[in-house]
Amino acid sequence: MQPASVLGWLRRSWKWLLLLAVAGVAVARVKFAPVPVAAVPVRLDTIVAEVMGTGTLEARVKTTLSPRIQERLAEVLVDQGDTVQSGQLLARLDAGELERQLAVAKATLDAVKASLARTRADEERALAVQEQARLTHDRALALRATQIAAQADVDKAIELRQVADAEVNRARAAIAEAELQVITAERNLAFHRERLGFTQLTSPYDGLVVRRDRDPGGVVVPGSSVLHVISTNELWVSAWVDETAMADLAPDQPARVVFRSLPDTPFPGRVARLGREADRETREFLVDVRVEQLPANWAVGQRAEVFIETGRRTAVPVIPQRWVVWRGRESGVFVDVQGKAQWRAVRLGLQGRDLVEVTEGLAENDRVVAPLGARAKPLQAGQRVKVPTDDTGPRAGGR
Repeated sequence: MQPASVLGWLRRSWKWLLLLAVAGVAVARVKFAPVPVAAVPVRLDTIVAEVMGTGTLEARVKTTLSPRIQERLAEVLVDQGDTVQSGQLLARLDAGELERQLAVAKATLDAVKASLARTRADEERALAVQEQARLTHDRALALRATQIAAQADVDKAIELRQVADAEVNRARAAIAEAELQVITAERNLAFHRERLGFTQLTSPYDGLVVRRDRDPGGVVVPGSSVLHVISTNELWVSAWVDETAMADLAPDQPARVVFRSLPDTPFPGRVARLGREADRETREFLVDVRVEQLPANWAVGQRAEVFIETGRRTAVPVIPQRWVVWRGRESGVFVDVQGKAQWRAVRLGLQGRDLVEVTEGLAENDRVVAPLGARAKPLQAGQRVKVPTDDTGPRAGGR
């Protein structure tokens, strides 16, 4: 191409060439411009590893008060929310018929006792007659030996003694029968007295009435619920925990309890016991966490989350757990090295709720970076990065 032609073409195309140059510069600036990132220095801190479970507040000791006999409910003396003492009368059944039965049982006992006294008097009379018959018999034998008494007198004396012996035996048999009747009457009286006691429903321990199911007037049957009472000596959250955490749990571990009514206020707790059966569908098992302090308002059955402490380390390097980048099974982070993102493989230690311990790969005050924004692309090794001057803290991934 001749110089004149080139100049002519340049004169005709200079606008397009200028546009392409501007576009190229813009693309280069966009491509090679520093990526805005959030940065956080590696710092020494305390990290706590926790296992989380969800459950409900329960009382270790709880009782459903129900009658042992069928009768009309005459009176309920407490309501839900009332505190009760051991042995306190809580409800009463109609006792009219049972009191009459008890009175009949008492009268029967008195009657059989009187009969026993009469048979013992009969025994004393029979013994006296027996002694007299024995004397008469001995005297007749002595007179017969001297030929003074006739044989007929001796035979009569023998007969009288035999009759007296029989009367004594009869009296003693009557006494034995009367004593058995007394025992039967006493047991019958005890039975009716016990049944009369069934008309009173008392508290088995110091506690709290959490539910009232019946009101006076209706007939209640054995097993039907009248009141629900719990002991407030020990309340715990029965929480379902994934079975994968089983090896890390043990009784007496400290815990935090967060009730859904107060999500920002944790309450202290401690592991009381571990369940020994896992749910075959959810693969979770129960862990009972004793609540050492309760909120002002609480209810049995309310939902709560427990966070059981399984490990604690102090003054160890930590970074936000969400900033860890995984390449297959290898964990690592991006570190700001002179304005460029540098991949650094790290070894992780104890994992907490938000932080993770770094045992190898980072030094204190290394700046770990992560892209800003929920839709930001992942960082690449060697990519230029810049922390915005208005960045006030870790917000990687839009969090």
